[in-house]
Amino acid sequence: MDIELTKEDEAFRAEVRRFISEKLPRELAERDTVGAAGERSSLRRWQKDLHEKGWVAVNWPKEYGGTGWTPMQKFLFNEEMALANAPRLSPFGLSMVGPVIYTFGNEAQKKQHLEGILTGDVWWCQGYSEPGSGSDLASLKTKAVRQGDHYIVNGQKIWTSYAHEADWIFCLVRTDETVKQQEGISFLLIDMKTPGIEVKPIISIDGLHHLNEVFFTDVKVPVTNRIGDENKGWTYAKFLLVNERTGIAGVPESKRKIAHLRKIAKQERLGDGATLADEPAFMTRLCEIEVKLTGLEYTNLRIVAEEVAGRPAGPSSSTLKIIGTEVQQALSELAVEAAAFYAMPFQKEHLTGATNETPVGPAYAVSVTSAYNFGRAASIYGGSNEIQRNVIAKAVLGL
Repeated sequence: MDIELTKEDEAFRAEVRRFISEKLPRELAERDTVGAAGERSSLRRWQKDLHEKGWVAVNWPKEYGGTGWTPMQKFLFNEEMALANAPRLSPFGLSMVGPVIYTFGNEAQKKQHLEGILTGDVWWCQGYSEPGSGSDLASLKTKAVRQGDHYIVNGQKIWTSYAHEADWIFCLVRTDETVKQQEGISFLLIDMKTPGIEVKPIISIDGLHHLNEVFFTDVKVPVTNRIGDENKGWTYAKFLLVNERTGIAGVPESKRKIAHLRKIAKQERLGDGATLADEPAFMTRLCEIEVKLTGLEYTNLRIVAEEVAGRPAGPSSSTLKIIGTEVQQALSELAVEAAAFYAMPFQKEHLTGATNETPVGPAYAVSVTSAYNFGRAASIYGGSNEIQRNVIAKAVLGL
């Protein structure tokens, strides 16, 4: 894999930087957030600008509105976006269900859903996890019983990120209880306005509302909303999870956080007047994380290059998920350490924009504790890291 930048790559990087400087709203770039990158209205405007430029669906095929970029262009684009602190767009449509629809959906489904995903006019959420069916996803119990040209769906999903803002949900449901668990699951697209759907908030330890429970009571879903064949949903679910785990590594974001921590380390003074940058233990830990991230970055590039060459990542994407989330968590721990006692005040109002009072301590300290708490789930969502190690052992190493 050749990673040297060509003149064309350098020109592309310059074009991305120009676009960001002209189009990225300052309030989005400067806002300190945890989880969601901002309000739906402001994110929609940013997504529309990207869509008008043709840059919103980095990994989609050109025929469906994608960029057709090389692996290096994708890398440069993501890196520049992260360096500018541009908000990450909601992944549930662009990175998850969108690729499922254009790969396995029929023409009517593509026509109905893809444009809204690209423009940001339609937001999605993911209905996978259930109480008792998280990492063991195949044990899910939400049931869909076919009655004529509809399914009647009953059950519950949990840890559903931003269901309270979503227009549609893509769900795994059980359509056959007489076969092996993985063989009796179907993949449904469900309008969140359908009668019988109830969303209840889950306030997480960071004090913010990212998560929800979603209850289905006799929800009537057209059979035409099923992706692919009945009872083949596990195939589509695995395809989606590969896309999720490839994007979950967050390499550019972690690189930006490392640069930010280095800046903080040069500013923060210890009791003897020295800075954190003079503290060997702190800087050694930061350098160790950076080395680990560099290895992850090259692994990510290799997997993307394999995909462009027509060789899907498959189970190897689990390595990205494991190492990526470990790096993210390690950086959030260092951020709390760097903020020291300024990490102690709980300043939720500053994260939600509910106050104009001056925060306690430096601005960078406002979100560190909430970000640390939020990030503890990173090694669980998208398939827990313990399960990913089993996937690697079995499907990659052949153990």
